[in-house]
Amino acid sequence: MKQISILGCGWLGLPLAKKLIEKGHSINGSTTSENKLSILKNAGINPFIVILNDPETSGEGAFESDSISENINTFLAESEILIIDIPPKLRAVDPNTEKKAFVEKIQNLIPFIEKSAVKKVLFVSSTSVYGDDNCLITEETIPNPETESGKQLLLAEKLLQQNQNFETTILRFGGLIGEDRHPVKFLAGKENLENPDAPINLIHQNDCIRIIEEIINQSKWNEIFNAVAPFHPTREEYYSQKAIIMNFPEPKFSSQKSNIKKVISSEKIETILNYQFTTDQY
Repeated sequence: MKQISILGCGWLGLPLAKKLIEKGHSINGSTTSENKLSILKNAGINPFIVILNDPETSGEGAFESDSISENINTFLAESEILIIDIPPKLRAVDPNTEKKAFVEKIQNLIPFIEKSAVKKVLFVSSTSVYGDDNCLITEETIPNPETESGKQLLLAEKLLQQNQNFETTILRFGGLIGEDRHPVKFLAGKENLENPDAPINLIHQNDCIRIIEEIINQSKWNEIFNAVAPFHPTREEYYSQKAIIMNFPEPKFSSQKSNIKKVISSEKIETILNYQFTTDQY
């Protein structure tokens, strides 16, 4: 059994925490909402309010606690593993600088990790760090983020990887889907959708959780993993078929072909972790 802290018990972090508890681990989980404390507690999670403040504030003052003065030190106390699963903010701190809010939050967090018992960090990132290059993307591909969130994630990755006080594994997920979350719901019935021939790069919530479990179980640290199901039909093929299956109006795609041919390879995760994706849930 391990003591694990999960920073961000949201769409992925909460079911992940529940699964790890089922496996016998003790979980500290964070939320930014007092309304969710009872949800975490009822799930068997040790709940904490952890709010990373505006980056103008640094040090311990950069973290707010609830009325019982729970703070980041208590949240990390006695945990040997920290899973960071919080989304980057999309706004710049200062339009005249390259510093971003999310990156500075990670900077503010790192000193707390250094003085804690945490020796292993798993950072949930995204394949958006690669941009839309027209090629097969592996972990050896040089990142080239085009979106603001992708740029922030890449900078945060580097901050964690460069720190010698703990070992960091970077887990880059593709597009996240689950029983309650699927892009076809937003595309249904829409017309003239772009990039009909672009391949999909998706991963189901269940695979996300199982992969994180395997990284912990097999102690695969100081690694970078891409995690995308080995299933890459075109957007038009996939979403048209999915709309029929889910009884949604079919989306209509543009006849104009795109230059996006990006396919994310998960060969490393399948080989190193001996992991098999459950493709029938896609």
